[in-house]
Amino acid sequence: MDIDVRGPRFGAAVTTVVLAAVLATGSAWLLAWQTLAFALGAAGGVGRSPYGLLFRRAVRPRLGPPAEFEAPEPPRFAQAVGLLFAGLGLVGYTLGPEWLGLAATGAALAAAFLNAAFGYCLGCELFLLVRRMTVRTQ
Repeated sequence: MDIDVRGPRFGAAVTTVVLAAVLATGSAWLLAWQTLAFALGAAGGVGRSPYGLLFRRAVRPRLGPPAEFEAPEPPRFAQAVGLLFAGLGLVGYTLGPEWLGLAATGAALAAAFLNAAFGYCLGCELFLLVRRMTVRTQ
């Protein structure tokens, strides 16, 4: 079942704020929260992530009906990519080196910002690229 494109974009906006706060404060706890949010989105789809639930319950009822839908697989893959970067960032912030935490968190922040501000999902594009490279033509 396709999903409302505004949901992942809302999640990306919240993620952008959270990751910017991580970079500003150096809080490993806040990054651990974001890592959990990515893990839930990767495991159950963006609709089951904390930000997806918030969108569905508090934001979507205040909006008009969706004009666009998308397949759930690319955003779910993007959550897995975010999980990878947030996990690396968490390792860097907790065990070191600190530059790893900053770089990985910064990369995740850049991707989230692109989705939130411009609707361009890097993880989704990566999903499509991997799919094109692995699907055999007949």
